[in-house]
Amino acid sequence: MWSIPKGEVQPDEEPLAAACREFAEETGIEPAGPFVPLGSVKQKGGKTVQAWAFAGEADPAAVRCNTFRMEWPPRSGKFIDVPEIDRCDWFDPETAKAKLNPAQAEFVDRLLAILPGG
Repeated sequence: MWSIPKGEVQPDEEPLAAACREFAEETGIEPAGPFVPLGSVKQKGGKTVQAWAFAGEADPAAVRCNTFRMEWPPRSGKFIDVPEIDRCDWFDPETAKAKLNPAQAEFVDRLLAILPGG
C-alpha cells in the first residue's frame, strides 16, 4: 500500500509547516506554494492525516529521503539507518486511488473536484 509523505506535527508547529518539512525530508523536494488545502481524513488505525497539494515537477528517480535509526534485528542492540521511503512514483488519479491507503485516496477525489474540469 502506498502513502503520501506524512509525519508528526511538532509542538508549536503549524500543520502546513509540518507537511512541508516532512515532504522535504521524505523526498528531497522543497515544496513551494501556493498550497491547496485538501482537508483531513481519518485512517483505519485512527490516525488523522491532513494534506495540501501544490504544482510542481520532479523526477521520481531523483527523489532522495532522510533516514532513521532502528534496532535490527529487534532486541539485538545493533542499529541500522533505514530510508524513510522505499520508492516514489507519480500515477494517474485512478491508479493513485487504487494504490493509496484507502482513507488517503479521498485526497485525490478532493483535488480532482477543485482542478479545472473537475
